Amino acid sequence: MGYKLKTAVVGLGVIGKVHLKVLEKLEKNVVAVCDTDLKKLEQFSNIKGYTDYEQMLDVEKPNVVHLCTPHYLHAQMIITALNRDINVLCEKPLCITREEIALVLEAEKRSKGKLGVCHQNRFNPENLYLKEYLKDKTVLGAHGNVVWRRDANYYNKADWRGTLKGEGGGTLINQALHTLDLMQWFFGMPKSVVANCVNQTLKDTIEVEDTAFLNCSGGAVDFSFFATNGGAISFPVGVMVKTKEETISVQPNKVLVGDRLINFDNGCEFFGKSCYGRGHEGLIANFYDCIKDGSDFEINGEEGAKVIKIILSAYESNGQKVEV
Repeated sequence: MGYKLKTAVVGLGVIGKVHLKVLEKLEKNVVAVCDTDLKKLEQFSNIKGYTDYEQMLDVEKPNVVHLCTPHYLHAQMIITALNRDINVLCEKPLCITREEIALVLEAEKRSKGKLGVCHQNRFNPENLYLKEYLKDKTVLGAHGNVVWRRDANYYNKADWRGTLKGEGGGTLINQALHTLDLMQWFFGMPKSVVANCVNQTLKDTIEVEDTAFLNCSGGAVDFSFFATNGGAISFPVGVMVKTKEETISVQPNKVLVGDRLINFDNGCEFFGKSCYGRGHEGLIANFYDCIKDGSDFEINGEEGAKVIKIILSAYESNGQKVEV
């Protein structure tokens, strides 16, 4: 395209502000923002503000829209924009039900617009390193680990959090989704899942799980996965891999291969909480490059749906083997 793309951002909470900071650094042309909270709109008085999403799309006619809204709004907002042939970059999760997956992927097929899902941890340097390093290795098995703490104060900040209708689940679909996505990206999409999901520490606060354990099998590599919001404190997420030659451990900004430690600092700044990683800038820049040159964006609807299918299968499992 020979002109500067017009961009709009929907949802001005914590993650929406991250997207706006990245867009400013990348010198993208943000023409409008949207939120139902007028106080949030007032913080961006230099950009045209809307409280109605569809009105914004119809009046501003953006080329790209970033969706940074609560989980339950994603599917319909994606479909609404794709039906107008607008490129969509949606924060995780892509959607929260199997029915929504089908509707979103159908809209993506019909649309001239691209759909991207913000799985930014794939762009973290340590994860890119592991992906490349494992290409010629025989992996015997792997494990992913997310131990964080989220208390009542966190959940009470937004009424959609911690609810099945609003969030689609608990720790798996919110806090642990990025690491679980990395597991299937590194080791292949599993064919089956056996899982147990429980609420151990937040029974009086949320109606969904705060802790989950999964065994995923039938893909290129079998792996296990543990996630909890009930940790005494929050720890760095981790991935452990066993190959024929060595044991590999991955944490934010570092990889331990056997006894060899590799530290990463790619110069990219954090645009939000450190647990978000450094990948937002790389992912967003790549999405715009794909729009500009007409190439495929790797984390499209089908790719973004993979981790949702694993999560939904885990929720259905209750200790029994479930096909993904």
